[in-house]
Amino acid sequence: MADAQLTAEQADFQEYAERWLAENAPPPPPERLPISAIEVMTTGQRDYLQAWQYRCWEAGLVGCDYPREVGGGGHEGFQRIANQAMAGARTPLLINIVGLQMAAPTILVHGTDEQKRKFIPGALSGEEIWCQGFSEPGAGSDMANQQTLAVRDGDDWVVNGHKVWTSLGHFAKWMILIARTSKHHKYDGLTYFLAPIEGTPGVTVRPLVKITGESGFNEVLFEDARVPDANRLDEVGKGWTVAMTTLTYERGAAESAGGGGSSQAHPTQRLIDLAKSSWRDGRSAADDPVTRDAIVQMAIVGEGIRQNGRRARVPALTEHPMRIPLQSKLLVSEFAQDVARLGVDIAGAHSTLYKLDPSAPDAGHWPLAYMGSYGHTIAAGTNEIQRNIIGERVLGLPKSK
Repeated sequence: MADAQLTAEQADFQEYAERWLAENAPPPPPERLPISAIEVMTTGQRDYLQAWQYRCWEAGLVGCDYPREVGGGGHEGFQRIANQAMAGARTPLLINIVGLQMAAPTILVHGTDEQKRKFIPGALSGEEIWCQGFSEPGAGSDMANQQTLAVRDGDDWVVNGHKVWTSLGHFAKWMILIARTSKHHKYDGLTYFLAPIEGTPGVTVRPLVKITGESGFNEVLFEDARVPDANRLDEVGKGWTVAMTTLTYERGAAESAGGGGSSQAHPTQRLIDLAKSSWRDGRSAADDPVTRDAIVQMAIVGEGIRQNGRRARVPALTEHPMRIPLQSKLLVSEFAQDVARLGVDIAGAHSTLYKLDPSAPDAGHWPLAYMGSYGHTIAAGTNEIQRNIIGERVLGLPKSK
């Protein structure tokens, strides 16, 4: 959003956000921070990022657009301004990505007043970390093939099953959980729960080590774990509908009001800096016209994505209301992958030096970013699935078989 489009109140908030961030820069982290929240692995990383999110929430930069009674700022259109200010200041990321971008907005849409007051404030402040219990060993892209079973027992549901690729599960207090409550209906047999994870009997969290060597992903096993019926979100059998709300936010097709910063806010400048410090035959990579052109192409794509985001907020400029929002996850994840691939190419043979090697360019960022990028093109439904969604919902193509 350009400054000229801001109301007087929004302009005042923009000035406040930029000033607060300039005056309240976080201290240096105690250890290397991950590229994204789904790679948070150690308690040191968690504690540092959790404290930073809490400070931002206290300052009114997180949850700006949520009602005050659930811990928000009570404004409209302020969160985007705060996000832009955090990106411009290159602040640390906000750790509670599932809570901010999936759980809180879904609860705001489908939750009772009591559920909103109970769950949303902790998600916004980062005091209560959330994880997502959708994927299973046999239900990844085919999300309706859920086999985790929830059986009613008085005021509780007894849950048995196996979730996988659960980002932040090792630190989570709560999980947004889809479970099967009827074996007779594929879609109408699913129910959505806000399940307690931390310290809950019958819940086991096991880290999964990725190609990067990090273990932000997990598998979560439920063995007669109990979830109160009070933690059921919406009606029994409405889990698929509620999950579609969550995925709409996760895939970027709706603006979540929670907030978020990114350590990847200025990838083009980072590529330029890498090219200037990478040498080939006595010359820097920045002197190579092919490399310069490749970086410019990335800058063009990045600016196009940014301007598409602005365009999507002007109804008169969008011929189909969901075209730009639905392509967001697809474009952003593949852009990040392309940027990381170019960084590896620029670093050349030095890109084989990983993050623990003191001689690694940019502290080993580029091979780490490239290998980690595949998690983002798979998450929230693979990009192949996302292309099907765009084809069917935007272009009107027949459903794939």
